[in-house]
Parts: sequence; structure tokens; C-alpha cells
Amino acid sequence: MNGKKLNIAIQGVKAAFHDVAARQYFDTDNIELSEYRDFRSMSQAVAKEEVDYGMMAIENTLAGSLLPNYGLIEEFDLSIIGEEYLRIQMQLMALPGEQLKDINQVLSHPIALSQCGIFLENYPHWKVTEADDTAGSALMIAKKELKGIAAIASELAAETYGLEILAPSIETNKKNFTRFLAIAKRPIKTMHVDKASLRLVLQHKPAALSNALYIIGKKGLNLSKIQSVPIIGHPYEYAIHLDVEFKDLAVFEAALNAVKEECINLKILGTYLQGNKPVQK
Repeated sequence: MNGKKLNIAIQGVKAAFHDVAARQYFDTDNIELSEYRDFRSMSQAVAKEEVDYGMMAIENTLAGSLLPNYGLIEEFDLSIIGEEYLRIQMQLMALPGEQLKDINQVLSHPIALSQCGIFLENYPHWKVTEADDTAGSALMIAKKELKGIAAIASELAAETYGLEILAPSIETNKKNFTRFLAIAKRPIKTMHVDKASLRLVLQHKPAALSNALYIIGKKGLNLSKIQSVPIIGHPYEYAIHLDVEFKDLAVFEAALNAVKEECINLKILGTYLQGNKPVQK
């Protein structure tokens, strides 16, 4: 994907963590970003092919899965073409020349604020204000030249909006990672895949789920994630989302054919290469 200018849709503004993940995944700075306020409008743009691809957070090691995003992938019939794991490092930033002693208010997305709780406890006199976006908070401070106010955002946000980092890596948990999905209107045809995301609607019979999981294991596939997601419009009914890893595409396809016997519906949301999953130490 190097060398080609790509139009990538993200939720948030330039220098948000979605921007950072997009640059890592597509391995280029030659990206034209299309910014969207929410994931729904972003997903709709991908579905209408107003952009080349989208970058969507799907799970975080602290906050868990973003269930509504599973629903958007299904609603807009999107394809998962890849994944990117990003370590989330929170930086405290303000206008050039500002110091910690000058700060009386901090802005950021509520999840970012919660993930920096221990650091913020050291400054009980600061007014903590929730905002729609991490990078958006940095942009507002720079644009309006707000003195005495700091933002919590990415290092790229500080660089992009000309702010200075007053305190680096202030996140409480240093093993804070977010998994992002690269999404498109349709699959990218390639044989070089070793992971798949599936959506199963199981038959209403005893042991349907355990039978499906048994088949996956027996066929030699590695189950890396299982997530139940409500089926909209069908109270107390759930689809099962699975991520499976494999070494042989033919083995994966054979496993799917066997698993279908336990399902009312089985949909491949995407086959792709595994991302740079963090290694546990």
C-alpha cells in the first residue's frame, strides 16, 4: 500500500489515536484523512465508497469491546481487511511556555481521563472537563490559544497542533492497547491471510456453541476472541463473533463448512493477516 495516496475515514480529528493507527497500518504519511464525528457516519462513508478505507477501534485492553462497532460492521455490510494494535500513551500538553503550575483545567475524552486517574489525583485543584475527542481537545487549545488549560492526547497531537508536552506517558496502566480494524466496502482478494473474523447465528438447540467451538479446535484453528453481540430487533438473541487464526486456508475453509451445520447463518466478516499483537512479558 506504499506510494499510493489513500483517503482514510476516522472517527475524530487529525492526530487522534485513529489517525496514529491508520498511519501505522497503511505504513505511510501520504494519507488524506476524512474526519467524522461518530463511528456511524464514518461507517456509512465507507459503505458508500466516499473513502478508500476506514479505521475503527474494536477493543481495548482496559475498556473491553466496542459492541456498537460490531453492529455497524453488520449493518453497513463492511469487510474487515486488516488490524492494527496500538499502545495508547497519554500525553499532557498545553500551549508553548505553559508549565504544570500554570494549569487549572484539563480536557480530554472521558475514557482518556479515566485512564489517567492516578496522575490526575496529584492535581485535585484542576477542573476535569470531558470532551468529544482527545486530539480535538488539543486542537481547541491551540486554535483558541487557551492558557491555563491542558489536554490529554497523543504525541502526534502535540506535534500537529504546536503544543508542548508537560508530562509524558501519564496513563495509569502501561499495558494499555487498542485493537483497530481496517475496514472497506468489499474484501481485498489475496491468498496471504492467516486470520478471520466470523459472525455466527447459532441454531436454537443444546450444545450448538460448544459443538462449533469443538470443531474449530479439532480442525486446528486457534480461537483468539469470542464475543456475543445483541441482534438488533430480536430481544435476548445474540450473534457470536469469533476471531480465529490458522496456517492453512484450506483447513480454515473445511472448518467453516463443518461449523455451518451448527448455524442458522454464518458470515465471514473478513480474512486478513494478523496484526502486531503485543507480546506478553
